[in-house]
Amino acid sequence: MILAYQGALPRRVSDLIIGPENEWILSTASLAELAVKSAIGKLDMPEEETRRSLRDLHITVLSFEPSHAYKMFSLPFHHRDPFDRMILATAVAEKLPIVTGDRIFRRYPEVKVIW
Repeated sequence: MILAYQGALPRRVSDLIIGPENEWILSTASLAELAVKSAIGKLDMPEEETRRSLRDLHITVLSFEPSHAYKMFSLPFHHRDPFDRMILATAVAEKLPIVTGDRIFRRYPEVKVIW
């Protein structure tokens, strides 16, 4: 499942997704978005802390591949945020669910949204 959320998860969501049978995946699009938000002061998440958190939480970073970018051509234009569109395209191409509180993600029937 792809994580597309910054902040604390509601208890019902964390109970659902936390378990040894689930692999947590972070798209490089999300990683890039974290870096941009950190650089402009919207998020206090330095690079070393980000690296340590990903390692300590055993989160797999999934590269944004050409097949993901090509999938963006066929995505409906419900979402204008380029990072979110990259995350959506990755989820569609890889057939992965997304964990997010962003309601716009639900407009894409080809994506399973957990939340």
